[in-house]
Amino acid sequence: MKNSKNFIFEEDEALPMKNAHYFDDDTDQVDLKAKYEKPKQPNWLFRRIYILTWIRHYDREKAISDLIAGITLGLTIIPQSIAYAALAGRSSEYGLYTAFIGSIIYVFFGTIPQVSIGPTSLMSLMVLQYCYEKPIEIVIVLAFLAGCVELIMGIFQLGFIVSFIPSAVNKAFTTGTSIIVALCQIKNLLGVKLKGIPTPKAFFENIKVADAIVGITCFLILLALRQLSSVKFKKESPATRRLKKLLWYISISRNALVVFTCGMIAYFWIQKSSFDAIPITLSSKVDSGIPTIKLPPFAFIHGNRTYVFSDICRELGSGILVVPIVAVLANVAIAKAFVKDGILDASQEMLTLGICNVAGSFFSAMPTCGAFTRSAVSQASGVRTPMAGIYTGIIVLSALSILTPYFQYIPKSSLSAVLIAAVIFMVDLKPLTELWKTNKKDFISWLGCVIVCLAAGVEMGLLYGIILNMIFVLLRLGKPKLEVNLKKCDNLIYVHIKPMSDIYYTGVELIRTEIRSACFLYRNDFPIVLDCSRFMLFDSTFLEMLNAVAKDLRENNVLLILQFFPDKHKEFLNENSNIRFANDRTLSELIVKT
Repeated sequence: MKNSKNFIFEEDEALPMKNAHYFDDDTDQVDLKAKYEKPKQPNWLFRRIYILTWIRHYDREKAISDLIAGITLGLTIIPQSIAYAALAGRSSEYGLYTAFIGSIIYVFFGTIPQVSIGPTSLMSLMVLQYCYEKPIEIVIVLAFLAGCVELIMGIFQLGFIVSFIPSAVNKAFTTGTSIIVALCQIKNLLGVKLKGIPTPKAFFENIKVADAIVGITCFLILLALRQLSSVKFKKESPATRRLKKLLWYISISRNALVVFTCGMIAYFWIQKSSFDAIPITLSSKVDSGIPTIKLPPFAFIHGNRTYVFSDICRELGSGILVVPIVAVLANVAIAKAFVKDGILDASQEMLTLGICNVAGSFFSAMPTCGAFTRSAVSQASGVRTPMAGIYTGIIVLSALSILTPYFQYIPKSSLSAVLIAAVIFMVDLKPLTELWKTNKKDFISWLGCVIVCLAAGVEMGLLYGIILNMIFVLLRLGKPKLEVNLKKCDNLIYVHIKPMSDIYYTGVELIRTEIRSACFLYRNDFPIVLDCSRFMLFDSTFLEMLNAVAKDLRENNVLLILQFFPDKHKEFLNENSNIRFANDRTLSELIVKT
């Protein structure tokens, strides 16, 4: 079978299949179309307001599963939100605002039950990079603009942009970002208050012993609690299963346990003495209360300066495009990891993310996207529908209204320990060995992207990876692989040229060169058969090349046979008497006849 599109069975090759059912032309045919046709897509409104597709089938069993998953996720997202707000250089309440609105909005529009929208280390790092020491109003406007870009990408179905970011670059970007987050938090972990990048001597001289003890102790406890979920028992029994479930809950609640325990110790210490007496660095005071709904601050006064919208855009620069693209990349990657049946509506996920960010800007939230760690917690908690986000949002809202006065007692070093313990497991160094063995180009992309991320920033690292891989693609299109062989058919010999990859207009000159080289090598003694099955996008460049090659071959009395050439384009070549068309069946007949 030479080509799956044109194969023919000879009489002695056609063998009956086991258990096959045969029909004569006169018998009733099976209605295959009705049996195998694609299911009808839901109404446009149902696909966009996705809650309408599953709320009708919501029952008590799903509600209980979502309640458990929502509460579990709430205990995870609260300490993470506080820590990610600190990473972005903002006070704790802004992280909680982001967690609250993201969890609620995704319930109505999200398609993947496991996805948890809220503050993430990636978005916090983006905020830190583009809004460092800038007013909080600029962060809120960044969330609004990022949401608008994501909405536009969803409306115009620009999800294919993510396809230009290969897996190697994605892994390198995640690894580089995780290393940057960990390095940024080491100073807070050890109580170092120096700005910028200090010298090693200055760094060690400024380590605050009390903060270092608290931070390192919290970090080790978090690593130990993380291992509880993987504890195995020799014998399975109801008691061991319950104990295993208890250990799992303790493990996924480790961030909350560590942060709240440290905060309680600091609180009671201060109650017995004073703020000045405590030797560790605490978080800043947090404004309590539920966030108020208000328009994003497109114009505001900060210090002695008045900012208008154009000033804010200049301050944000490339962040207006980089932040939403990075958010979409992360969100789609997480959604793909948890989607069922491999069917993902990427446009709907982009629309949902855009709505979350735009709506979040009305609640003073930071830019947001999905978090893989929290999504994994949702999956392990048995989440059934996005309704779990309602319970998570209620828990976050309760924390905002009740617990915010106590957030100022949380040690900064404990939050840094939470961040470092979360991101170190996202550092993936396996590509160092795997890609080196399998694909050197991907290895160069991965290593270069990590280095550029660390040296010049995450957005430059991402841009480097995309541009480098586009160069690789262009080189492949410009130099496609061709297989040139002499073949024999009914005692007649011909030169067969077959592309081993898809051919676009960038590769036509290489084909022309190969045909000329083959003619020179074989002294114009044999006809040329060119396999056109992998020719893509027939345009004027293709047709001009084929006409020019046929003209050259005619002068040397060499026939050009185009194999598997599309019928709709034949009329543009019919005037040239030196061109013939053939498939597998007619090729031998044509060569013999010629």
